[in-house]
Amino acid sequence: MSITCCIRYVIDPYQRDAFEEYARRWLTIIPEMGGDLLGYFMPHEGTNNVALAMIGFECLASYETYRGRLRSDAASMANFRFAQEKKFILEETRTFLQPVRPR
Repeated sequence: MSITCCIRYVIDPYQRDAFEEYARRWLTIIPEMGGDLLGYFMPHEGTNNVALAMIGFECLASYETYRGRLRSDAASMANFRFAQEKKFILEETRTFLQPVRPR
């Protein structure tokens, strides 16, 4: 089974540049930690305060291993601190999705 973690961010629309910097940092960190990064997506038109990230994993156990790696990685922790200091993420939720396959 494969799963995709969809992270939905509600961001401060006046700090889009800070969020984009945060997202760019994850572009190298996530693959190094074992996630299959499908992408970070910034608001473009319409709603100006919702961004998404999509990360693939083999299973939930792979996701849990990945989360453990993030907590012990200096670059990951620095990026988490950057977000906390700048306060550009107002809300963050995760949904785990699986692909629809033909029967």
